[in-house]
Amino acid sequence: MIETINFEELKWLHVADPDETDYEYLSDTFAFHPLDIEDCRASNQRPKIDEYDDYYFLILHFPYLDKTNKFVRLKEVKVFWGKDYIVTIGRSHWVVKNLFDQVKQMVQHYNEDVAGKDEEELIEHIGASSDALLYHLLDRLMVETYTLILRIGGEVDSINYDIFMKKPEKVIEHLSLTRKNIILLNTTFKPQIRVFHKFESGGIKGYAEDMEDYWGNILDQYQRMFDMVEDYGELIEGLSKTFDSLQTNKTNEIMKVLTFLSTIMLPLTVVSSIYGMNVTLPLQNSTHIFEFIIALMLVIVVIFFFYFKKRRWL
Repeated sequence: MIETINFEELKWLHVADPDETDYEYLSDTFAFHPLDIEDCRASNQRPKIDEYDDYYFLILHFPYLDKTNKFVRLKEVKVFWGKDYIVTIGRSHWVVKNLFDQVKQMVQHYNEDVAGKDEEELIEHIGASSDALLYHLLDRLMVETYTLILRIGGEVDSINYDIFMKKPEKVIEHLSLTRKNIILLNTTFKPQIRVFHKFESGGIKGYAEDMEDYWGNILDQYQRMFDMVEDYGELIEGLSKTFDSLQTNKTNEIMKVLTFLSTIMLPLTVVSSIYGMNVTLPLQNSTHIFEFIIALMLVIVVIFFFYFKKRRWL
């Protein structure tokens, strides 16, 4: 179903779950290129912006957390951007639908002359041009993405504390999950940096004359988030190496103790084995032979202990 917002000369069409009838309507009404319609039917498209004589077609990816609030997933935001309209199509990021509903309500209040001052200022800015509406949509998506990245940063800080405090199994799980999310964010941001550079550099002209600073602001936000993701990636790699070093050191300590015990037990085993044989042995008929053997074993243990201490193996 196609939902529409009309404000003066500007239209915003939102198609949440398009079917063939919707695709035919868009193709007939706006003369969109068949390849763009085909891209709307498909999923997992690469980020891009296609330029035509009378409109642009954007595909962008923005992250969100799944229902478990653990794994980062991606939503495609597909936008047709013309001089006097914006068309958002497909199962986009939830921010798109929320903004659409908010703008729809504000326009209704504005038309009914019951809007507050803040609503009036915002809707007049959004309705100034399709460029302004697109900027506001991207800005909302940037804010949501920035919030998610800050949460990932909090996870990295938590791991920095947990590697010294919690059980290794939980730390490994936390490390692996956070690293997976950071890698996904990194691979998402890299190709889209080039797309936003086209806005800021003037490669994409748009339809309004006073949007250069706004596009530059979008690029600055995105570049800052990309830098943060890269920093978190380096931190998580460093924490992973630190954790591996701690576990290796812990394993070495355990092996050192076990080796010490094995080394001590070896001569004791030899002594006990000799006196466990069914042959004639020295002092075997003595009434103090048991105490003698125990004392000999204790002497061996003490000698090995002081020897290891002297060599600083303990």
